[in-house]
Amino acid sequence: MAKASEIKVGNILRYNGELVTVTEVLHRTPGKGGAFYLDKFRNIKTGKIVEARLATDEQVEICRVETNDFQYLYEEGDFMVIMDNTTFDQFNIPKSLFGPSVKFLKEGMNVIVSFESEEPIMAQAPNSVELEITYAEPAVKGDTSSGALKYATTENGVEIKVPLFVNQGDKVKVDTRTGEYLERVKS
Repeated sequence: MAKASEIKVGNILRYNGELVTVTEVLHRTPGKGGAFYLDKFRNIKTGKIVEARLATDEQVEICRVETNDFQYLYEEGDFMVIMDNTTFDQFNIPKSLFGPSVKFLKEGMNVIVSFESEEPIMAQAPNSVELEITYAEPAVKGDTSSGALKYATTENGVEIKVPLFVNQGDKVKVDTRTGEYLERVKS
């Protein structure tokens, strides 16, 4: 247990039985009464923002979270199977922890997963990934307007928008957070 005055932005706490990450810490000293902290927490599971008013000596539980690199092995139902790169232990991580970036995961890719007492609480795919284009619409002759995009399908079945010069067989770099095309990769 720790005092509210020891909380820092980025800490992970157990607040009202839920795991939350601290996003903002404000110290207030009103003219009347004692000082207090006005904190903002983001619920790790739901993403909902919660505000809390804590007395300076109020007890809070700061959780010990271990974050490591893992290798993504394969998909199994609603779970992604990952392996610890040092111990070779395998874990099932719910797909929902990866958020929308889960569709860009490729077997063998490194991912970052955080555990709090053996329970996975956060998972993160790399910020960008290189994927091969398996299908690209042909460019329409004469369509040379700058910034024109067409649809293309990647090797893992995700449809993205790419510039007209990208063709089937090309490798492209994609931002896993937004799903946007970043650049064509030279082989």
